[in-house]
Amino acid sequence: MRAIVIGVGHLGKHHARILASLPGVTLAAVVDTNRERATQIAAERGTAAYADVRDVPGPIDVAVVSVPTESHARIAGALIESGIHTLVEKPVTQTVAEADVLIAAAKAKGVVFAVGHSERFNPAVAAARPYLKDPRFIEVHRLGQFPDRSLDIDVVLDLMIHDIDLILSLVPSEVADVEAVGVPVLTPRIDIANARIRFASGCIANLTASRISKEPVRKIRFFQQDAYVSIDTAAREVEVWRLVPQPAGLPKIGGGKLEVAGDEALKGELEDFLGAVRDGRAPAVTGEQGRAALALATRIVELMGHKP
Repeated sequence: MRAIVIGVGHLGKHHARILASLPGVTLAAVVDTNRERATQIAAERGTAAYADVRDVPGPIDVAVVSVPTESHARIAGALIESGIHTLVEKPVTQTVAEADVLIAAAKAKGVVFAVGHSERFNPAVAAARPYLKDPRFIEVHRLGQFPDRSLDIDVVLDLMIHDIDLILSLVPSEVADVEAVGVPVLTPRIDIANARIRFASGCIANLTASRISKEPVRKIRFFQQDAYVSIDTAAREVEVWRLVPQPAGLPKIGGGKLEVAGDEALKGELEDFLGAVRDGRAPAVTGEQGRAALALATRIVELMGHKP
């Protein structure tokens, strides 16, 4: 398969690195409006650099879109209309309406349309999944230092959306209610936010996201009957603690760290996308699932009194 990466900045350069290393894939080109950056990444990966995707010679089988969110709909839409299987980094688009257009176009063209929610492929998340049984309370902290990127969107769409997608994939229930508060601190957009999501099943998820923290934190804690599961997605560590019945007297608490094995999440994401193309199946994170995460994130931002 001939692959291209559009946007080789903070994340796109890693997409290019991984695609160039995968068997059965040729990194045909990298595309970036920053010619110097495109040339540098192309030289590192032994491919060609272009400033405009329309200049890339065909055929192109698959594309990864890793440009600012405001350009997702335009660039991904043109690729899909050309019959190119496309993975778009999160959030899928700026608006739900734009996501709907891409989803419909992908169905009409019969192409794979995936969304880059890479935490789905985090080895720690994969190790924890078998132990998650009907969680009743979920506590999430995703705190980052002030970035030099993604300042065109709120912290909800930049960071919190990772955990929104994860939770929607882990709690098989409709969202019943949402409460949210957010504060712009260093930018005109929301830099720190908290959302409380109540599901119809009774499960409650409390999410905090910040891009103005001193130390980075990426932790998710699940509380369920007889068990507590903690995931550190940054350190790729999982702890599981459960009640252990005793022959006599009160039960004791037993457990500890799980063994976590696996490669980097971004590689898993790309392998799944390429596998979906080869096998003619749906990717692990579909356009519809990306839309669902965006819809809930948009609802959270609107509750804060801001426009996404």
